[in-house]
Amino acid sequence: MKLFVFHTPELVPEGSTPACAVVIDVLRATTTMVTALAAGAEAVQVFSDLDLLVETSEAWPPERRLRIGERGGKTVEGFDLGNSPLDCTPERVQGRRIFISSTNGTRAFQRVQAVPIVIAAALINLQSVVQFLQAEQPETVWIVGSGWEGGYSLEDTVCAGAILHHLGSDLQIGNDEAIAAIALYRQWQDDLLGLLHSASHGQRLLRLGCDADIAYCTGLSTVAALPRQKELGVLKA
Repeated sequence: MKLFVFHTPELVPEGSTPACAVVIDVLRATTTMVTALAAGAEAVQVFSDLDLLVETSEAWPPERRLRIGERGGKTVEGFDLGNSPLDCTPERVQGRRIFISSTNGTRAFQRVQAVPIVIAAALINLQSVVQFLQAEQPETVWIVGSGWEGGYSLEDTVCAGAILHHLGSDLQIGNDEAIAAIALYRQWQDDLLGLLHSASHGQRLLRLGCDADIAYCTGLSTVAALPRQKELGVLKA
């Protein structure tokens, strides 16, 4: 198994396809997806375009859908929820399809949606991601961070580093970014909350009063759900 880390979807190579892609958006899209599926959502369908999300979701009865829209950390007007995992309670999401568009994470999924195996990773489902990769042993794995509007983000890289660290020594490192991700995780593994508070997007969310979200997003292996793409853009546990 040879693993590569790409900090943003824009850095993913053109013209080649790995056996598996792992998409990360710790703050907060993949954390929200993991939480929603663990709480009983039927599926999560991802969109980069808000208008297409609304158009597609119209085919579902209102009682069987939830529209999650986030831009700049804030809820999009007219949507049911923002991108907070804490809103994805069983009472709210059970049996419903989640139609989601976020500033960064959903773009990352669209960038790798043609890859044979696509899974969603966050700190909260770390153990499930590691166990899946150990069991499947895909020949090549791209770990893709969502970043922030095309830029690097600490929280996605530390999650990539956590995955690599917990996979152990039986792997091949594909690029320098993977080595850097491991080093970042090992430096901060005992203070992930401090790291996320220091990160630029963490600071942005703190200004919006999302302290509880950030704390939840730092929990290691607290949720077992593993979102996996079953059809283009649609993930199920």
